Amino acid sequence: MPLTLPTEGSQGGSIRKGCDPLAQTQRSKLQHRRARINQQINKEMRMRAGAENLFRATTNNKVRETVALELSFVNSNLQLLKEELEELNSNMEVYQTDSESVNVPMIPLGLKETKEVDFTVSIQDFICEHYGEDSSLYDKEITELMELRQAMRTPSRNQSGLELLMEYYNQLYYLDQRFFPPHRNLGVHFHWYDSLTGVPSSQRALAFEKGSVLFNIGALYTQIGARQDRSAAAGIDRAIDAFQRAAGAFNYLKENFSNAPSLDMCGPSLCMLVRLMVAQVQECVFERVTLTTPEAHFPSQLRLAQEAARVTARVCGVTTMTQPLMKDYVPFSWASMVQVKSEHFRALSHYYTAVALCDHTSSAEEEEEEEAEKAFLQFYVSSPAGPLLSQVLRDPEKRRKLGKAHLRRAVIRHEEAMRVHGLCKILRKMDILQDVLSLTHKRSLDKYSELDREDDFDETAEAPEIQCKTSNITPPNFSTVQVTDIFQRLGPLSVFCARARWGPVRVIGLQGREGGLGLTLRGDSPVLVAGVVPGGCAAEAGLREGDYIVAVDGHDCKWAKHSEVVQMLKGCSDRGAELSVVTLHSHDTQVRTYEWRGGPASAPQSTPRPEGRVQSELPLKFYGFFLDPRFILSPNLPEICSVALFYEKHFLGISASLM
Repeated sequence: MPLTLPTEGSQGGSIRKGCDPLAQTQRSKLQHRRARINQQINKEMRMRAGAENLFRATTNNKVRETVALELSFVNSNLQLLKEELEELNSNMEVYQTDSESVNVPMIPLGLKETKEVDFTVSIQDFICEHYGEDSSLYDKEITELMELRQAMRTPSRNQSGLELLMEYYNQLYYLDQRFFPPHRNLGVHFHWYDSLTGVPSSQRALAFEKGSVLFNIGALYTQIGARQDRSAAAGIDRAIDAFQRAAGAFNYLKENFSNAPSLDMCGPSLCMLVRLMVAQVQECVFERVTLTTPEAHFPSQLRLAQEAARVTARVCGVTTMTQPLMKDYVPFSWASMVQVKSEHFRALSHYYTAVALCDHTSSAEEEEEEEAEKAFLQFYVSSPAGPLLSQVLRDPEKRRKLGKAHLRRAVIRHEEAMRVHGLCKILRKMDILQDVLSLTHKRSLDKYSELDREDDFDETAEAPEIQCKTSNITPPNFSTVQVTDIFQRLGPLSVFCARARWGPVRVIGLQGREGGLGLTLRGDSPVLVAGVVPGGCAAEAGLREGDYIVAVDGHDCKWAKHSEVVQMLKGCSDRGAELSVVTLHSHDTQVRTYEWRGGPASAPQSTPRPEGRVQSELPLKFYGFFLDPRFILSPNLPEICSVALFYEKHFLGISASLM
């Protein structure tokens, strides 16, 4: 789906709303419990910080003993709260589909919770100080921004919820351009809770807000993917699309940010989430192949076995869950589920290999037989010991023995999956997972019984490893939601932004003469005074070359086209006109650098890239969060700099003379 360009000049605000916070759905109850635990964790951590400071500051032994006892209670409460939160994060069944189809459950991710933010005072002060306008005129826009953020806190679990998050995400681009200059911050604190631990983080940098919203976009995609009915191809395709987009969101965060203040957005966590989502995409691909594979077609059955082996390889790639940093952070049920899936799909790969071998019959068609032999020769990682594979394919007894070896491994792997499943209390409560494991285990045992013979005294051979194979997976292509700059009445961003500096508004009274007004205009939105005739009416009134016309006779002209301003001036040339103009003194074109700590900063292009920062490499090459959302997640799109567009529009445009 192509990216949709946000528009500045169009009218209208957001009509999207969040979920009803009082709606008592299973998912909303889960989110409410998570929010309550997050607040309790925040309270306990503040108490612990205060007690630790008192413990370090006091020298009274009795006070130290009392504080130490209090600290032990606080730490116990924190441990209990984190265990309760882990149990909520392990509650996967709430996000699964209501369909009666039997599929392995997917792992969804809960949303990050956030506190309310009041932009009112900070934005009002900035409008008065920087733009020199009456801030009370923008109360409606400030209220709209705050309502949009409030709605974004409780998105619905569907496309409307995604569009709501994307709308606020894109709106932050305009907020950054309007109110976040390079050398200072707005003074607004953004509070977000860790998705898995509930530990709060607070930052003034808009980067933290954008990163957290993008994290929630990825998390919401995981919930949408988990709820799809995967009994039909259409539902599987929707699940694949959702998990791919989730992987894209987490991968974009991983590549563009470092030293994040919360563990869920640090590099190892995001790397683990990307691999987990890709593994779940591969599961869905396997399920889709299962639906379309003919039962009696030998090459198709081999491909199905290879797809299952590919799922195993992808799931085994999520090994970061067991690393020291992640082991105590990721819920135990997640690590157990990953291990169960690894054993389960390895068993399925051997099962489908056995089915292909045992049900294969020689074809009279020479082309079909050659196709089957070619597929079989490329099937294993390495050729097994014993007879050649071409001989095995032609000999029914040898096929039976090799198939029996694969079934033996399948049964062993199924039993291991069931053992790991039984070790986790959370997974034992998931009936659908128990049903999947039991059915597939029974199916392999039944097939093994069919092949087993009383007079078969030969030792069962060891089945070789199966070569992975997969279909091409299309990388995620994020679509953005068309948004309107809430504060567009301040004027076009090319001039009226936080990086621009201009003088106060000057009111120029022009009196028409026989020779005209004596000025030349160029460009539009806003119109630039390109030239002033020496000794003319405009020059005598104090109009200067480079001034921007923001109003004519009290009518706002910031968004007016070139022809419209010319027509307005011609219409009042006889009786005179009153122009409101501003002079642009500077426009900061430095490469902007954003830190997680301390808000936005600026560094010249030659400065080495410091740790924990994100910056574009060249002024005309933007891939970051702080640029036009038209280019978000699409590094192959044309590289455009808003400053370059500004100069092109205003100094290479068509001019009109009003001499």
